[in-house]
Amino acid sequence: MTLRYLTANLAQQIDEELMGAAGAFSLDQLMELAGLACAQTLATVYPRERYSRVLVGCGPGNQGGDGLVAARHLAMFGYKPTVYLPKLGSKEIYKRLHSQCQNMDIATINTEDDLRRRLEESDVVLDAIFGFSFQPPIRSPFDTALKLITDSKLPIVSVDIPSGWNVEEGNKDHVALRPDVLISLTAPKEGVRGFKGRHFLGGRFVTKEMERKYQLNLPEYPGFAQIVELPSGVSQKEKL
Repeated sequence: MTLRYLTANLAQQIDEELMGAAGAFSLDQLMELAGLACAQTLATVYPRERYSRVLVGCGPGNQGGDGLVAARHLAMFGYKPTVYLPKLGSKEIYKRLHSQCQNMDIATINTEDDLRRRLEESDVVLDAIFGFSFQPPIRSPFDTALKLITDSKLPIVSVDIPSGWNVEEGNKDHVALRPDVLISLTAPKEGVRGFKGRHFLGGRFVTKEMERKYQLNLPEYPGFAQIVELPSGVSQKEKL
């Protein structure tokens, strides 16, 4: 059966049910599993022997929380991550995740100049800036950050939805990141149907009951892996 792609409303509904009686997960659990899947994806495509220096861009929401978890796991995998955090999230969980990174001696930068310099010293970017709840326009300082990341020509791994993309219509404004790798969480979103790069599914936490209820038709995860690779779609040029 065909894998289901989620609208913004359906993705939000599933998230709420995962943390409600149907799933009984805490936000901490979901972020930990999602961030681990993101770190595994980057490590699968970009081995640390050649791509050890990772710039992890984190927004102030839950997407950024996933990025902070991923940065911590990447450090444990032997990578050398740096967190770009122009705006610290206000939730207590976000502050704790950031403290965990600091306890792992992971550097945090927050200025445009620091970002420009660190991009010159990095091998790959993990994009966890905007999530599926993003609404345009892209505001400062994130508009400049996305341009600097794009101009760096570094390979990009995006979390769930590439930053700046509309969750249902994709990169319709042509101002967003165009990643080489995408890690969809729970299930892929409508806006990435035409994504051509390597596409992975992660977040091995969806209950069997929920999968049946929403007819997600998720693929089997291999062994103990937290990710599974999906077929690529049409080229981004064709889609644009």
